[in-house]
Amino acid sequence: MRRPEIKSIKMQLVAFIFLMMMMASVLTGILVLLSIYLQVWGADEVRLGLRFPLHSITLVFLIVSSIIGSCLSLGFSQRFLHPIYTLIEAMKEIRKGNYHVRVKGGGKNQEIGLLIQNFNAMAEELEGVEMLKSDFINYFSHEFKTPIISIQGFAKQLQNENTPGHKREEYREIIVKEAERLVKLSTNTLLLTKLESQKIITDQKSFHLDEQIRHCILLLQKEWEEKGLELDLDLSEATVFGNEEMLSQIWINLIGNAVAYSNPGGTLTVSCKPDGQRFKVRIQDEGVGMSDEVSARIFDKFYQGDASRSTKGNGLGLAIVKRIVDLCQGSISVKSQEGKGAVFIVYLPKS
Repeated sequence: MRRPEIKSIKMQLVAFIFLMMMMASVLTGILVLLSIYLQVWGADEVRLGLRFPLHSITLVFLIVSSIIGSCLSLGFSQRFLHPIYTLIEAMKEIRKGNYHVRVKGGGKNQEIGLLIQNFNAMAEELEGVEMLKSDFINYFSHEFKTPIISIQGFAKQLQNENTPGHKREEYREIIVKEAERLVKLSTNTLLLTKLESQKIITDQKSFHLDEQIRHCILLLQKEWEEKGLELDLDLSEATVFGNEEMLSQIWINLIGNAVAYSNPGGTLTVSCKPDGQRFKVRIQDEGVGMSDEVSARIFDKFYQGDASRSTKGNGLGLAIVKRIVDLCQGSISVKSQEGKGAVFIVYLPKS
């Protein structure tokens, strides 16, 4: 709740009403003094160059002033209170679960404008939380349920005494792979949860970034050799200060994705170059690529893009990468076109 803003608005309302009352009091006082003056000096029939007595002119002036004052008060109150009424209606929509609502305006009143700005920011955050919750539920209901059902089904097949021997071996391999998939899924979920709650990086030391990238490429040698990929490496000597184990997660995920989405026989390009006070790491594949819509959300948790991408990941790898890069005060971006591969560029500070 934005209590300071609400309190200030109440104070402004009180000040506005007090000002109107003061103006009415001053006007009444002037009229009373004018009436006393006329009675004292016997000027009841003073005409001021007109054909009507002054007390009639005073009465008309009083009526006209009251009408004008009422119109001005109504106009100012409507102008002042309209954003408040709009906010109240918007809050009712939020209470109903409509997080798409936004409030426009605020006028020249800075505090009301700030309140509206904060309300819109709150609605945007709630909309993001709702979207994340929806994605989370859909993700886990699918990602956990699928391998568990698969394991259960093939385990029942193994219980069948009539299952041929070669089929039993195939079913055992499937069960192992699905179990590994669940382990990886659980590990990534726990890792991302840990990273999101982490504010500072511990266990930092100086190490060679180029050697770390080479090591990660070797860890994935089986995968890129199976696809017959050609490697194009340009790794300049780079010494950084950071958490070595944490940074290795970046390269394993990015290079692993590049291999997974590459077309057989393509080229995988990895470079590491100094760029001022930063190092620039560029990872490019010649694979399936992705649309602009997918590129815009590729670092979101549980987001897997189209069906072709969802079969090769669990929607957490790039979210983990993004979080680690943010913790390191670096940046990451992606450029891609469908059918023309993707390029991931990571900037990391030297220290």
